[in-house]
Amino acid sequence: MTTSLHSSYAGDVSVTEAWAALQADPRARLVDVRTTAEWAFVGVPDLSSLGRRVHCIEWVSFPAMDSNTDFLAELGAALGPAQDSAIYFLCRSGARSRAAAIAATASGYTNSYNIAGGFEGDLDGEHHRGKNNGWKAADLPWVQT
Repeated sequence: MTTSLHSSYAGDVSVTEAWAALQADPRARLVDVRTTAEWAFVGVPDLSSLGRRVHCIEWVSFPAMDSNTDFLAELGAALGPAQDSAIYFLCRSGARSRAAAIAATASGYTNSYNIAGGFEGDLDGEHHRGKNNGWKAADLPWVQT
């Protein structure tokens, strides 16, 4: 785990560290902050083997990509009041999820982590995602609708 430079959130974790933490801690939560289009067309992590589900809450709203001004309210509705349980935020490659972890920390969710590499990971040499790093490249469980 990498601790954030400004302590504005709990830090960055790799996808394998996040998966191990989710397996080890039944209170840990996974929040996917990508858009409805990404969930539908790219897929979502599958936590069914852990008896849990992913909380899908857009950080920005598709198709305009405007900030979701209801993000913290939706987070509270999904997770309950601010608590010290570990929350792992995931997006495509780690930028939106870092912003979400910072916002969650500021609102009282003190153990908010960013999953570096995200669901699809960084671009490879051919400018494609999903092979270089990230949830899918690590061969972690996921589903597509």
